[in-house]
Amino acid sequence: MPPPGSLALTPEVVQLRRQFEQLADEADTFVATLTDDQFAWKPSLQAWSIAQCIDHLNVTARLYLPQLDEGIANAIRQGLYGAGPFVYWWFARMFVRMLEPPPRLRVKTPAIFQPPASRPRRDIMAAFRAYQVQYVDRLRQANGLDLARARVRSPAASWIFVPLGTGFAAIIAHERRHLWQAAQVMKAPQFPGS
Repeated sequence: MPPPGSLALTPEVVQLRRQFEQLADEADTFVATLTDDQFAWKPSLQAWSIAQCIDHLNVTARLYLPQLDEGIANAIRQGLYGAGPFVYWWFARMFVRMLEPPPRLRVKTPAIFQPPASRPRRDIMAAFRAYQVQYVDRLRQANGLDLARARVRSPAASWIFVPLGTGFAAIIAHERRHLWQAAQVMKAPQFPGS
């Protein structure tokens, strides 16, 4: 079988790629309407600003991309190829559903995933767009692999492994969740300009 990257993109990879591209466009469109003050405003001391919601996704990407690289490399070494469609076990499907907005279960964000207190808007949004491109690149590298049998390790807990396809779907669900959270900041009565 030819190496994964040389095949036409499988339907599942195409669908995941479109979702990453759509999230990048939605984030750009959403943030373009905001002033710098609105972007950085926090509803309370404990709550995140819109900037922090998006920068949390950047922190997550920085930690998750090496795990994707390792999962893809291991799958290639093991010869785990397949064209799909892929079927994922119930826990993998439930894991992705739990990450979708609105949150059904709230957990404290581990310290390694906490966003910085403040960074320039330009830097946050450029990083977010760049990470979406990197996720799409990893999808292309994973193309042709059996996304249900190949595994990726969680950056939050080294003993947790999920199917590679679930890993990509979980990233997308997580990004939707925090972009939804960012949109909720605008609904606060004290939101600047409201």
